[in-house]
Amino acid sequence: MTSLPQTGCRTTPVLRERGQREVFCGLTGIIWLHRKMQDAFFLVVGSRTCAHLLQSAAGVMIFAEPRFGTAILEEKDLAGMADANAELDREVARLLERRPDIRQLFLVGSCPSEVIKLDLSRAAERLSAIHGPAVRVLNFSGSGIETTFTEGEDACLASMVPALPKTQEKELLMVGALPDVVEDQALDLLAQIGVGPVRCLPAKRAELDPAIGPNTRYALTQPFLGDTHAALQRRGAQIINAPFPFGAEGTTLWLKAVAAEFGIGPEKVDEVVAAPRARAEKAIAAAASTLKGKRIFFMPDSQLEIPLARFLTRECGMEAIEISTPYLHTDIHGPELDLIAQGPVISEGQDVDLQLDRVRASRPDLTVCGLGLANPLEAEGLATKWAIELVFTPVHFFEQAGDLAGLFARPLRRRAILAAQHPNRMEAAE
Repeated sequence: MTSLPQTGCRTTPVLRERGQREVFCGLTGIIWLHRKMQDAFFLVVGSRTCAHLLQSAAGVMIFAEPRFGTAILEEKDLAGMADANAELDREVARLLERRPDIRQLFLVGSCPSEVIKLDLSRAAERLSAIHGPAVRVLNFSGSGIETTFTEGEDACLASMVPALPKTQEKELLMVGALPDVVEDQALDLLAQIGVGPVRCLPAKRAELDPAIGPNTRYALTQPFLGDTHAALQRRGAQIINAPFPFGAEGTTLWLKAVAAEFGIGPEKVDEVVAAPRARAEKAIAAAASTLKGKRIFFMPDSQLEIPLARFLTRECGMEAIEISTPYLHTDIHGPELDLIAQGPVISEGQDVDLQLDRVRASRPDLTVCGLGLANPLEAEGLATKWAIELVFTPVHFFEQAGDLAGLFARPLRRRAILAAQHPNRMEAAE
């Protein structure tokens, strides 16, 4: 294991910027949530633009009927010439008649629905009374006015917490939507260590939804779940503070923190994880040969930036110039900041023009940013990594650690190949 830094970044002064941002809206969280929650449906109350975004981003196959859709607000709705609530009730009734498998229906707010002040929380209460108890209707906002794209999942999970049943049992709640194969790997490791019972939020089906109480201990698997964290604390649940399970080190520390909460010593964790950790370290080393010594700049996008910076600096030998995140939750990100050696700028929020000036001045080997900034920076001769790919790709726990490192090594290898093939063109770009 990499040695702990003498002084971490938890007390480093934070550069806070509140200017123009470059982010996706929170509706995109539906793309992975609808695959995870098998009896849920996400009904976006929005415009045709919202519908096109989801269709193009999700790449819906012609043979698969998705578990999301858009109730399109027409001009007459936006102008107040129609009763939007009556139309919404009608569309929901038609949807549930056609899809009797739905057990949870999420009404998802968008920019248009929020602009016309359509109260979806009251609509959800009304529709729950009509269609319950067979169908539970909840609502959350995915509006791009207020949210970045991972906040859609946070808002969705936070909306579920108040409706979850009560329990006095001591149980582990694993919080955050993970691909099924990754979730199964995590549950298997926890079972071998002896931690249990273990529940998941979100669950695959409504009947498996966890109960919450003062003896619930929860471990976050995603660093962007600030509202969900607050909602769980209001229900009396207690967080297990730990680094996030990215990479061999992060996964081991996450498991040890969970095990300690259930009275299991670190030596048991080391015994269980010895083989998968060795595989992870070998896979990381293959990519680290490309990453070692390279300088990286994180622009704010997914809220994964801080744990990824910890992984890349400690396990892959990279140097972080700036680590910027949309929102910095010290109580959630603190264990990560403790592990990052002082040196990089830690920033929250964004003023995109000022931040681009810093990128151009430092000329990092790799810049992690959103799609809207990647191509312009590539045209200026800077290698980039799409932040959104880090959310859609399985990257948690041991078996995915090598893939995670490879995501960052790939653009550097590609750039090296292009430089060798077209040296004059690359020099011109730079």
